[in-house]
Amino acid sequence: MRDDDTLLLAWREGDKHAGRELFERHYAAVDRFFRNKVGEECGDLTQRTFLGALESVEADRYRNQNSFRSWLFAIAYRQLCKHYRTRATMDKRFDPAVSSVQDLDPTPSTMLGRSEEERLLLAGLRQLPMDLQVALELHYWEQLSDAQIAKVLDVPLGTIKSRIRRGRLLLAESIVAAAEVGRAAEDTLANLEGWAEQLRERVFGV
Repeated sequence: MRDDDTLLLAWREGDKHAGRELFERHYAAVDRFFRNKVGEECGDLTQRTFLGALESVEADRYRNQNSFRSWLFAIAYRQLCKHYRTRATMDKRFDPAVSSVQDLDPTPSTMLGRSEEERLLLAGLRQLPMDLQVALELHYWEQLSDAQIAKVLDVPLGTIKSRIRRGRLLLAESIVAAAEVGRAAEDTLANLEGWAEQLRERVFGV
């Protein structure tokens, strides 16, 4: 099996099969990245992310050997920010350190939790500042290391560690505030990684 770098370089040289293989290998993860943030537009942004990857390779800007996945998420993150900047208005200005998906697009997520715990988790993530939501989702759903997430968001490692800690605290507050039954909030918070993994497997099948 060819590794990501080999496929990417072959794609740049015109090997369409290599491009399809790379796309199929990482499509689910990139789609998952957008799904709880932009809803039905996730497919379009996923396509733009892969086109952005190809353009960067063609322009010889790919330097992160053996870290294609993190690099791809970095492109996805920039596409996400661009998406919301183009929608910004005087009333809804976009700042990923402050703005939440819920603030920018109150339409319910297309990711539907089966249990109350799952629904609380999804809704809570959408209420976080976007940078915190991205950091937590990359940590729990994609199992990226703190160092890899720092590369995705282009910030120091220490910043990511503090964002993940703060994100967990804010998520806990949101879940407790939204829970109709105290027990559901306790279960969600006690098994945050477990609920995240169940959502990842059930909703996306990976």
